[in-house]
Amino acid sequence: MNAGDWAGRSLGERTVAYDERDAILYALAVGAQADELDLVFEERLRVLPTFALTLAQWAPDALGSLGAFDTTTAVHGAQRLEVSRPLPRAGELHLRSWVEAVWDKGGAAVFDVAVESEHFRATWSIFAPGCGGFGGERGPSAPRGELADAVEVPVQTSPTQAATYRLLGDRHHMHIDPEAARAAGQPRPFLHGLCTLAATVLGIARRAGADPTQVQTLACRFSAPVFPGERLAVRMAPGAEVAFSAAVEDRTVLSGGRVSFGG
Repeated sequence: MNAGDWAGRSLGERTVAYDERDAILYALAVGAQADELDLVFEERLRVLPTFALTLAQWAPDALGSLGAFDTTTAVHGAQRLEVSRPLPRAGELHLRSWVEAVWDKGGAAVFDVAVESEHFRATWSIFAPGCGGFGGERGPSAPRGELADAVEVPVQTSPTQAATYRLLGDRHHMHIDPEAARAAGQPRPFLHGLCTLAATVLGIARRAGADPTQVQTLACRFSAPVFPGERLAVRMAPGAEVAFSAAVEDRTVLSGGRVSFGG
């Protein structure tokens, strides 16, 4: 079957369980500090909404396992998240997933994988080289333009951050094994895109005086990898919906970002 034939295909349903320890480990893995007690102390715990993305990672992985694309060359191109209610401190979530769309980029295809529960709806966009040319629609283009009136926020990653984050379930070897990273075209193991994104949102919330556990909507494109220990320069344009991007020196790593907070 060609890439376009995957559109609309169900990826099944799954019930995922987690406890307070998992939610705290996640917060620490994306950069929460020891004095942010509502993120790291079980007596006051509120769960970061981006934790939902680790719970639903099985869905794009399942599509790769079915043979829709080459898992050694496909990359996470973009992410969207819409939060309908806060995640509980611990418990079970029933998730269902399907291939929402497949876009034809010519030499590549983009698979949009949707995951839905009563708490959130998330969409992964997976960029798969070699899968295009099937005659489908090209789909939306990357957002362009500079951020007006942006302020810069530094976000420091840890040299051990990828090794910690992978304990949450995304154990793709390219994030820990130098040989696997080189096979994926990178000089060394690199940080998970979702970890970079969550760390960025945490930095934005601190600067904006917003509650990071009150993310309502989030969208971003992944432009280049971040290597553990690098310092991000996050540019954000404050407002009801914060526009943002992130770079490491002259290398843009996140683009077209948008996040809104409730509370």
